[in-house]
Amino acid sequence: QVQLVESGGGLVQPGGSLRLSCAASGSIVSMYAMGWYRQAPGKKRELVAAITRDGITNYANSVKGRFTISRDNAKNTVYLQMNSLKPEDTAVYYCTAHLRTIYVESYWGQGTQVTVSS
Repeated sequence: QVQLVESGGGLVQPGGSLRLSCAASGSIVSMYAMGWYRQAPGKKRELVAAITRDGITNYANSVKGRFTISRDNAKNTVYLQMNSLKPEDTAVYYCTAHLRTIYVESYWGQGTQVTVSS
């Protein structure tokens, strides 16, 4: 079984920063792409950022220049550094990992709340 555990969410003022972490554990043979999605109340879940095993990144237009995704392959961990946060960044943030155990599947974390408010 595989678990993805997120941490680092919370309440921050506009213009502030937060760093999210997501650690994967379990019977992981190979880790492929990892990423972060978010879902605001009443809205669909959307991709925030993704990173391949080789470090190629992809960002939503709304976060380019403000958010940075990175990973530590030795620790099966992905990070999301969020700077210049805006109220519209408020959402539950979910990490996801595409990996191989016996099969190749995608797994999701439980989500962490990020609230940007003064």
